[in-house]
Amino acid sequence: MNGARRLAGATVVLAVLAAPPWLLTTLTRAHLPGWPTSAQLRDWLTDPLTPATLTTGLIAVAWLLWLGMAYTVTVTAARRLRAGALWVRHLPLPTPWQAAATSIAGAAALTTAHTPSTQPPNPPTPVTADELQHPSDAAQTEQGGVVVPGGWLPDDTAHHIAAAAALVWLRRRRAHQPGQPDTDATQLTPLPTTVTAVQAAIADQPPPPAATTGAMQAPLPPAGIRLAGDGADHAARGLLITRLLTALRDPTDTTPVIITSHTLTRLLPSIAETAATIPGLHVVDTLEQAAALLPASSTSSTADRGISSLVLTVEPATPAPPNLPGARVVTLDAGARLPTWRVDRHGHTVDHQTGQPRPRMCVLDSTAAADLLAVLAQPTTAAPDPAASAPARPIERAQAKIPRQASRIPPPAPRRPTEVAATAVQLRVLGRPALLIDSKEVTIRRSAALQILVFLAVHPAGATTTQLVHALWPGLPAHTVTGRLYTTLSDLRSTVRATSADQVVVHTEDRYHLDLRTDVDLWRLQAAAHHSATTDAPGSWQAVIDAYTGDLAAGHTWPWIDPPREATRRLVLDAHTTAAAAQTDPHEHLRLLQAAIRIDPYNQQLHQLAADQLNALGNSAAAAHLLHTHRQRLRVAGILDQPMITAH
Repeated sequence: MNGARRLAGATVVLAVLAAPPWLLTTLTRAHLPGWPTSAQLRDWLTDPLTPATLTTGLIAVAWLLWLGMAYTVTVTAARRLRAGALWVRHLPLPTPWQAAATSIAGAAALTTAHTPSTQPPNPPTPVTADELQHPSDAAQTEQGGVVVPGGWLPDDTAHHIAAAAALVWLRRRRAHQPGQPDTDATQLTPLPTTVTAVQAAIADQPPPPAATTGAMQAPLPPAGIRLAGDGADHAARGLLITRLLTALRDPTDTTPVIITSHTLTRLLPSIAETAATIPGLHVVDTLEQAAALLPASSTSSTADRGISSLVLTVEPATPAPPNLPGARVVTLDAGARLPTWRVDRHGHTVDHQTGQPRPRMCVLDSTAAADLLAVLAQPTTAAPDPAASAPARPIERAQAKIPRQASRIPPPAPRRPTEVAATAVQLRVLGRPALLIDSKEVTIRRSAALQILVFLAVHPAGATTTQLVHALWPGLPAHTVTGRLYTTLSDLRSTVRATSADQVVVHTEDRYHLDLRTDVDLWRLQAAAHHSATTDAPGSWQAVIDAYTGDLAAGHTWPWIDPPREATRRLVLDAHTTAAAAQTDPHEHLRLLQAAIRIDPYNQQLHQLAADQLNALGNSAAAAHLLHTHRQRLRVAGILDQPMITAH
C-alpha cells in the first residue's frame, strides 16, 4: 500500500513538472518565434503597452512560476535522498558471527513454529477502564522502584515509607483526647507531598516480603565507601533514609545512624534543629565522638544479621578506622582512601576502581529527604503507660458540648438532622462509598471518578482543576494528567445521565463541586454536629452518633483521605464522650464509651475513661483486661513505646 502511494505521488509530481513546459512551448510558439531584434526593442521602448508585449510578459511570468516550482521540488527531493544516504551509511551491518547466529535463530524459529504446544495460553490479564484509556499514566513507578519528585526509591523503601506514614496517623489517633479542645493544630496536618506521592505510587502494589524488612539497601563494602559523582549527596541522603527506616521497622535493632554536624548541614540543612526527634539518628561533631555510641550497638545479634552502624561524614576518613569498630563509614570527602562508587542523579552506581556496575542506590534531593524524615520524627513527650496512667481529666457537665475542631469544614447548607432530603440523588461516603439514584446504586466504572465524588463531598465549596489533579495524582505534573481528569469527569457525567436527568458534579466559576441538592451523608453528619454545638437540646449528640455509619471512604487508601477521615472520626468520638459525660446512668455512660472504642480502638483516653468507669462499677478485672488488650494492640501496631503528645 505504501509503495502504491509513493508511485502515485511520484507520477503526479512528474506530471506537474512536465506538463507546464510542454503547454507553454506548444501554445506560445507563434507569439515567441525567436529572440527580439534591435528594431523590436526600440518599438517596445517607444510604446511598451501593446497587445504583443503584454502577451509576452504573461508568458515570461508563467515560465518563472514553473521554474520556482521546479526548484522547490528538486531541493526537497535532494534533501530526502541525502537523508536516506546518511541512514544507509550509519546502518550497522552484522558481523559474520552475528549473521551466523541470526541464521541459526531463524532456522530454529521455522522449525518450532509448527510444533503443537501442550500448554494452553495464559489467560488475558484484566485491566480497568482507566488502564485501557491511559496505559502510560503510571509515570511514578518503574521496574524495581518508585520515582518521586526529587529522587528514586527502591520498592521496599517505598513500602516502608508508606508503613511509617500509617504509624504517624496511628500515633495521632492514640494521642487525641475526645471531648477536649484541640491544643495541637498539627494533629490533622496532611503529610508532606513526597510521602503522598509514594503512597499513591504503591497503592496497588503488594508489600515486600518480610525477609527484606531488615536488610540495608545497596550492600556496602565492609570498610565503607566514598561516594562521588553528581548523585553522591543524593545517594548519601538515600542511605540515611533507608537505614533509619530499618531501625523503625525493627524496634529490637538499636544500631545507630551517626552523622557529623557538618555532613547534616550539607545534606539536610532544614532539619538540623529537629534531628534529635528522629529515632536512631545521632549527630556528633567529630568522628572521635562517634566511638562512644558504637559499643552498645555491636551486639552479636546485629553482627549475625550483617547490619553495621552507619557513619555519614564529609570529614577525611580511613579504611576501618580503629576508633570506629564495627562501623560502616560512608564519606563524601574527595581525598578519602576508601573504595569509591560513582553515583549519578538517578542512582546508577559504578565501582570507580573496576568499572563494574553496583546496585542502584536510593537517591533523594534535600526537599524529598526532609519530607520523608517528617514521618520518622516523633514528639519528645513520652507516652504514659496505659496501665499505670493517672485518670484523665473529667469532663464537666457544664462543658458538655462538642468542641470545635479547627480543620472541620462547615456543611454547605446546614439542615436539621431529621430533615428528609427531597432529591433522588444520594451520595454515601461514610463506610463504603456509593452513589444512589432513586435508591439504586450506580456502577461507577472509574476508580478516579469515585475518588472525585468523595473529595468534593469533603470539600463542599468545590475544588479547581489543579486541586483535583494534585489530590488524585500527587507527584505528577498537573499538565500531564489534566486530560485524564476531564475524561474521568466526562465518563462520570455520562454514567449519571444514563439513569437521571440530574447532575452530581457541576462546574461553576472555574470550580467543580457537588450539586447542593445532592443528599450527602457526610453533610448531614456535619449539620447534626453544627446543631449540637450550638444548642443544649437533649439528645442532640445522639443524632451525630446515629448519622455516623463508618469511616470516611472505608477501605480506600487514597493519599489525601487521612486528614478528613480522622477529622470525621474525631467529630463522632467527641459526640460519644460528650454524650457520656451528660449521662446520669453509669451503665449508659459505659456503653457510650465502649461504642467510641469500637470506632477508634487505638485511642488511649477512651480506654482509660472506660477502665475508670468499670472500676467505679466494681469490675476491676474487666478494666484490667481492657487496658491489657489496648497495650497489645499498640504493641502489634508498633507504637506502644513511641512517644506522643498529651494535651495540657
